[in-house]
Amino acid sequence: MTESVRRHVADLAPDELPAYVYDLAALREHARAVRAALPDRVELYYAAKANPEAPVLAALRDAVDGYEVSSGGELAHVRAAVPGAPLAFGGPGKTPAEIAAAVDAGVHRWHVESEQELHRLAAVLAERPDAVIDVLLRVNLPVGADTLDAVALAMGGRPTPFGLDPERAEDCVRLLTGDGPLGRQLRLRGVHAHLASGLAAAEQLALAQGIVEWSAALAERHGVPLDEVNVGGGMAVDYDDPDHRFDWTAFGEGLAKLLDAHPGLTLRIEPGRALTAYCGWYATEVLDVKRSHGEDFAVVRGGTHHLRTPATRGHSQPFEVLAVDAWPHPWPRPAVTTGRATLAGQLCTPKDVLARATEGADGLRTADRVLFAMAGAYAWNISHHEFLMHPHPGFHYLGD
Repeated sequence: MTESVRRHVADLAPDELPAYVYDLAALREHARAVRAALPDRVELYYAAKANPEAPVLAALRDAVDGYEVSSGGELAHVRAAVPGAPLAFGGPGKTPAEIAAAVDAGVHRWHVESEQELHRLAAVLAERPDAVIDVLLRVNLPVGADTLDAVALAMGGRPTPFGLDPERAEDCVRLLTGDGPLGRQLRLRGVHAHLASGLAAAEQLALAQGIVEWSAALAERHGVPLDEVNVGGGMAVDYDDPDHRFDWTAFGEGLAKLLDAHPGLTLRIEPGRALTAYCGWYATEVLDVKRSHGEDFAVVRGGTHHLRTPATRGHSQPFEVLAVDAWPHPWPRPAVTTGRATLAGQLCTPKDVLARATEGADGLRTADRVLFAMAGAYAWNISHHEFLMHPHPGFHYLGD
């Protein structure tokens, strides 16, 4: 945790908690370091779904080449937050209205998920005869046996709703490069293949190499240039060991060697969690400490309706305790005495757990503050905010 975050949380009044606190200066520094580790022919797009808060998007603007959006709502929001920034539009279920809005917004790249989507795009473009759209075909590529078995999320390499099977991609290339109407306003630029999330650098590189080799062979078979390959995001983030970071230096060096073998090719990556997870904290306070069948539980303001990440991923969210020595009440101050405790929220469900049976809570007392780290991605924006209708958290941006 940065000292500025610690001081800021210490100065908040109890009724200002829970609160999300983002260190935008630390975010900018991290994003610049990621950018510096990448070769010149690698474009860095931020997957806005990870954290679409407008100050976060703006803080990344100088370090990223663009933003990946996956809905009409994200498209409008990101366009307003970072006007003029290049946008890539993805997602497996684009509605006709979203397609029309994205065409009118001047989306930089389209990640086309199906043959029907090509036809829907063409139908919209028929009413805009001067428009030309650059597309990447999203392909669900096969991978080696057991390659993705251990990943947190697999979007490809197996039956999923994402992308085209390879043989359907072949058909789409023929549609785009033949004499038919699709090729007149839809310009094929390359391939998109985001297959998995939660991969270390060596695994990401192996996957990227396979995607590029398959894409190059596709282009050669059809006699078309291969301008771009988007290998997606999914760089590993370790919630059990926050100091264990994705090796961006090794990843960048590996991508440089891959590009050396393919002159003229531009690679694109679109990380989300790996850029912003480390810049956010969910700060709250302990409301009560109680013993249940021999185990201690610390009940905090808020819970998984604000920070759903640990419940979604099945981990204990890393945290730090900020001790509060003042105790103005005449009754004894409840505290953890068993050496460990489960940190739970205010919801009426046993699933409302932020950290389970952790030794890090030894000595935790009612009214102490808890700062849950790595809350800068897939946190507030994926949570079920209205369950039990508790107040929403505050939002604080440091270093803006």
